[in-house]
Amino acid sequence: MPEHANVTTRKILTTTVGVPATDGDGVRMTRIIGSPELDMLDPFLLLDCFESDRPQDYIGGFPSHPHRGFETVTYLLAGRMRHKDSSGNEGVIEPGGVQWMTAGRGIVHSEMPEQDNGLLKGFQLWVNLPAQAKMAEPGYQEFSPAQTPLEIRENGTEIRVIAGRTSSGTEGAVRNNFVRPTYLDVSLPAGRSFEQVVDVDDNAFLFVVDGELEVGEKGARLGQRSLGILGAGERIAVQAGSGDTRFLLVSARPIGEPVARGGPFVMNTRQEILQAFDDYRHNRF
Repeated sequence: MPEHANVTTRKILTTTVGVPATDGDGVRMTRIIGSPELDMLDPFLLLDCFESDRPQDYIGGFPSHPHRGFETVTYLLAGRMRHKDSSGNEGVIEPGGVQWMTAGRGIVHSEMPEQDNGLLKGFQLWVNLPAQAKMAEPGYQEFSPAQTPLEIRENGTEIRVIAGRTSSGTEGAVRNNFVRPTYLDVSLPAGRSFEQVVDVDDNAFLFVVDGELEVGEKGARLGQRSLGILGAGERIAVQAGSGDTRFLLVSARPIGEPVARGGPFVMNTRQEILQAFDDYRHNRF
């Protein structure tokens, strides 16, 4: 990989493959962030990967449930998922499309598969909100595949830009001024290289969907279905292994505030969590 004078290239600090988990109405998944092995990576509270072509693993979906104090991001690689929430938003997410929901002071939503057979595959990411925004009005952004920019480079690399801006200038559809996220879905032909400039203060990770990556100037390997937490630096540099590789690159500014969790609620203090449960029980959402 090329050397860049006076630019620090990030390297892998640690890796994880997550743990098996179930959520919603028995949906089987792998919990990659939010597990005993990796509790969080500020501001990322949770990352789940769901993938199955067995209907019994996903057909129950995620029936109506509440959230407060953070944002949920659902991104699909295969299948269809219908979102509906208490603010009146409703839509179907398809492969390459994204739904970015700001729970704020409180929202009740459901996410149900729009299919009863075939492959369902995707990710749900939870992104924390700063204290000043935890009780804001709920917000909702949904973009179809046609609305989510796809950058295609001369070497065959394809980048679905969900949030942030690529080093070539393609800007994602999602707007978020709280943590200024970058969220890229990159398909990289065998042996090809990819670079992305990131804010030096961001926390960042890579997740390999398919194939294998060599990461950093020394080419540390990151295998399929593995997440690599990246160290400090201004540049992320990777190269695909001997086969075509697909990966997620996600980064954002850490919030640096206390985190209190209680099921579907994420606040700054335990008292705020108790208040969230009380508000939900008494229909104050």
